[in-house]
Amino acid sequence: MRFALSDERRGFARSLDDLLGDAGVPAASRRWADGDSGPGLEIWRRLAEMGVSALRVPEAHGGLGAEPADVVVAFEALGRHLVPGPYIESVVLAPPLLASAGGGPSLDDLAAGTAIVTAAAPPMAPLALDAHVAHAVLVLDGSGLSAAERGEARTSVDRSRRLFEARPAGAPARLDPAVAAGALDAAVLACSAQLLGAGERALATAVEYAGSRRQFGRVIGEYQAVKHALADVRVALDFARPLVYGAAVSLGEGSPDAGRDVSAAKAATSEAAHLAARTALQTHGAIGYTEEYDLGLWITKIRALATAWGTPAFHRARVLAAVTAATG
Repeated sequence: MRFALSDERRGFARSLDDLLGDAGVPAASRRWADGDSGPGLEIWRRLAEMGVSALRVPEAHGGLGAEPADVVVAFEALGRHLVPGPYIESVVLAPPLLASAGGGPSLDDLAAGTAIVTAAAPPMAPLALDAHVAHAVLVLDGSGLSAAERGEARTSVDRSRRLFEARPAGAPARLDPAVAAGALDAAVLACSAQLLGAGERALATAVEYAGSRRQFGRVIGEYQAVKHALADVRVALDFARPLVYGAAVSLGEGSPDAGRDVSAAKAATSEAAHLAARTALQTHGAIGYTEEYDLGLWITKIRALATAWGTPAFHRARVLAAVTAATG
């Protein structure tokens, strides 16, 4: 199977890069972490104008009814540029759940980006991300969907991820288990794409630094130890990428192996992005730890995303269970 993006999807990715590259996203992420969500919500509005918020909303409600591969393209860009906000929850998870259960914000408002939804989905996502900016909080527990109240805030390793407890209010609506499972798999896929984008950015930052920082009369990128470490990251990301797009195809076709494929993608991207973050930090040295240098923002984002929507151990166990069940 050959995975290649269409011209339309490549153009969508370039448009997102152009918008986000000029939007001052790292500064907005720092403001978001400090409690000022204004610049981040302005980025939300501009991304909504490009159709990001409408990706998974049915066309009958003003959405695009996009394929999972389109979601991957969008969320890789969000990860590459460090965009803060509950995009997975509002753009990917909520539309199919609300379309099935009814209630909550209208799908038209979700498509337009004028309504923001966040959600907890234990055990993979026990806390609701960025509930302070959401118009509605949901709890997906198995196939039961409940409206929820925002609870106490919890601390994340990534200060731009503001986590909250979610307390269900009222009896849950019962969903078709296949709808709930498909929505969860799509959320995991979007998180994998974000990790891929963040890992690529960490690697690009490290390569650029290694090509300019001089030590003992040579740029450090000429030293074999640095060169090999960066090459290892390149290989890890290149092995993870086809798993992400393969999972998107599997999910889009409704394959019975979609859950397995999505988990394989999440485990691979978590490990590849973590390697990228660790190698970028080693390449930069102590400067990578500083608040003023942007690399630290990507490192903490990767650490948080690697365990969001299921840890690598959770997803490896899911892959193992699927493989052993298939082989008897």
